[in-house]
Amino acid sequence: MKVVIVDYKMGNVRSVLRSFEKFTNDVTISADPQDLKTATHIVLPGVGSFADGMKNLEESGVIPTLIEEVTKNKIPFLGICLGMQLLASVGYEGGKKNGLNLISGHVRKLIPTEKEPVPHVGWNEIHKKFDHPILHEINDGTDFYFVHGYHFLPDDKNNIISITPYLGEVVSIVADGNIIGMQFHPEKSQISGFKIIKNFLEL
Repeated sequence: MKVVIVDYKMGNVRSVLRSFEKFTNDVTISADPQDLKTATHIVLPGVGSFADGMKNLEESGVIPTLIEEVTKNKIPFLGICLGMQLLASVGYEGGKKNGLNLISGHVRKLIPTEKEPVPHVGWNEIHKKFDHPILHEINDGTDFYFVHGYHFLPDDKNNIISITPYLGEVVSIVADGNIIGMQFHPEKSQISGFKIIKNFLEL
């Protein structure tokens, strides 16, 4: 096993690294395309704006290799928070910007209400729309930790694995085969988050 956490200078990748090191010692933080070519699992974490995230990914030079490994070689891929949003076709945070287009859809700003502010911060539950191996032994209604002001709207509802009740509902997990994204932070979600990471490593 070789887990590569993509380093594109967006967010604290060290906390993601520590959470994966609970299950394997073979974890690398890297922006080297050669590392991606030998990975068994690829993780794209991130905190910040969609436009900045894509700009940094483009400048890192990893996108062609990342897309090849994920789409052609079917390497299990996990996008976390901003990393999930960058899976989309287009996002509007920081200006309109094309995404990785690994799961067709767009990323829009959450609209607050008097009772539910934006950003969405804190613990909230997820409700399954479809069964998926990433949720093996995760009970419906389990709480995870969220921090986000934008949300991913997939074009195909079959890509929505779970939703979370906030401002109506937000999509909390998306998937298309080996490609998985989650809006919450498993590395900050204690026992349930570690179970999600273990499930991903078993794909």
